[in-house]
Amino acid sequence: MQIQHQEDHNHNPNHIPRPNPNPNPNPNPTQYTHYRFPGKVPHHQHQVHNMDKGAASRFKPNAPKREHCICITVFLLLLGIILLVLWLAYHPTKPRFTVASAAVYGLNATSPPLMSIAMQFNMVIRNPNRRVSISFDRLSAYVSYRNQPVTPHVMLPPLFIEKHSAVSLSPEIGGVPVPVSEDVSNGLAMDENYGVVGVKLVLFGRLRWRAGDINSAHYGLYVKCDVLMGLRKGFVGQVPLLGAPVCDVNT
Repeated sequence: MQIQHQEDHNHNPNHIPRPNPNPNPNPNPTQYTHYRFPGKVPHHQHQVHNMDKGAASRFKPNAPKREHCICITVFLLLLGIILLVLWLAYHPTKPRFTVASAAVYGLNATSPPLMSIAMQFNMVIRNPNRRVSISFDRLSAYVSYRNQPVTPHVMLPPLFIEKHSAVSLSPEIGGVPVPVSEDVSNGLAMDENYGVVGVKLVLFGRLRWRAGDINSAHYGLYVKCDVLMGLRKGFVGQVPLLGAPVCDVNT
């Protein structure tokens, strides 16, 4: 009788089932429900908020630096392009030196070995640039024989050559006794007897290029001209040049 009563109770048609507080059909005992209380922030949201602040403080200051780097890179690129265009447009070419004539006014060798030689050279200096002019200063010249100076250094006046033009220069060099080695003195006497004497005219100083109102920096100038002359002992005056004198220009 007791069992029958319980079955009847379970099958009571008037019984209303209570709602299940856990709607999940497969409840997981490891999951926890988080409740929000008024005035409080859940712990995990507080951590996310702090991470956002850290990320903002970490990445935002790098943005201006990145923009500055991009601006500097673009500026340097444009500057390089401008300099390249200017270099291609105003690329300067070295001046050209030519010895047109030479004259000997005195050649004396005494003992002990002292040599006194007085010479004059007519030089033509050309500026091959069509957009750039050239100015020379602190120019000096001397004559060497067998790689030994046989005249003192002579200072030359400053020069200015316009675009695509030429100037003529006639320096007088020597006239003062210079100590030389015995080999140089004997070699010069032998060359005079043979009738061919080779000397070297050397010029050095500074130059700079000028394009409009823009002047370049100073550059060193070193010029060597090998001059082969037809000269016999005791001859004075204009001497013939054997071949075209070659001038090597270094800047």
